[in-house]
Amino acid sequence: MKETGNFYLIAEAILPEAIKKTIKVKELLRYDEDITIQKAVQKYDLSRSAFYKYKDFVFPFYDASKEKIISLSLLLEHKKGVLSSVLRAVAFDGGSVITINQGIPLQGVAMTTLSIDTKTMGIELEAFLDKIRMIDGVKRLEVVGQNL
Repeated sequence: MKETGNFYLIAEAILPEAIKKTIKVKELLRYDEDITIQKAVQKYDLSRSAFYKYKDFVFPFYDASKEKIISLSLLLEHKKGVLSSVLRAVAFDGGSVITINQGIPLQGVAMTTLSIDTKTMGIELEAFLDKIRMIDGVKRLEVVGQNL
């Protein structure tokens, strides 16, 4: 990838159509090994020149975190097995926990931070985060940082 300088997290709703279509084309190429770039850009009504202009500079959030360390802040109910369930989910999806810090439970909840190496994860980050959010006892989950 070319040197890009700073990175920004931007809501999809405000992106120009050419950038949105470039992301869709990249996703299609990623998951359908038999499709050509020409057919993929035609499918989304995008010119090849626009695709090549943007392809190295736009990517979904989960791609930005692949092969990186992410830090999560979680608010967990203070009941048996909640943290264990979170850690099992990380291990099941191929993540490696680097640090865990859990505060003393107050009013039935405990603030927990995890640093996770995502390099060997077999799941996209957004799907992984949704999976963690669905664990009984996870009250809140936020990505608070990642190394670039």
